[in-house]
Amino acid sequence: MFWNQSKENIWIVGHRGVRAILPENTLISFQKAIDLGLNGIETDIHMTTDGQLVLHHDDTLERTTNGSGKIESYSYEDLRKLDAGIKFSPEYAGQYIPRFEELLERIEDPAFFLNVEMKDYRPEALDKAILLLEKYGFHDRYVIACFNGDVTTLAHEKYGVKTQGFPLSMVKNSKENTECHYYASGIGMSDLTKELVDEYYQKGIDPWCWCPDTPEEVSAAIATGITLMTVNNPYPALEIIRGIHADRE
Repeated sequence: MFWNQSKENIWIVGHRGVRAILPENTLISFQKAIDLGLNGIETDIHMTTDGQLVLHHDDTLERTTNGSGKIESYSYEDLRKLDAGIKFSPEYAGQYIPRFEELLERIEDPAFFLNVEMKDYRPEALDKAILLLEKYGFHDRYVIACFNGDVTTLAHEKYGVKTQGFPLSMVKNSKENTECHYYASGIGMSDLTKELVDEYYQKGIDPWCWCPDTPEEVSAAIATGITLMTVNNPYPALEIIRGIHADRE
């Protein structure tokens, strides 16, 4: 069940692309993660009023765009008019909130991994996300992640897909059997300990972590025995895990 636990085989996944370097959940941020040779990308799904799946973290638009209000109250045509780069830096003005298909279409590596976090808890959003992942041939190289136990349970029970949850203290609608439907659990750095990692191994759940972004954090995460780390800044992980001193331009 578990990936190889040696340091060289720990997977490095870009959080919302490479959000420490480029505006999160934009196509240029995703492309940078691909170009750096990361193992995968983590992104976030919402569904618009006209049924389009879009990639955006927050429920509201103010933090990362020049728009306002709830993202799920917009049609995609109206969302597409917003600027998702200018709040990060004027240099990236003109970036927009992409549709899920736009990310799927640009991934050519047949081993590339996607961690798809459902921010929209509606079953129809989950249905659309999984159908698109299967249509684009991802099959066994993605997980459905969610902070709502009903969503991860539904994804596993209805579709048999791998799911990633979180420690139950962080999970909405957690039940006695919620963790039975986890393939993996994402542990925040503030909660990450070897004891917790070992506990997940004993349960048959793969222990992942988020987000070690300094050399010290990356080394500490490796020491606990995690098998995957989701990072905002990929350079420390690339240097320590792979010995790659990547171009930071």
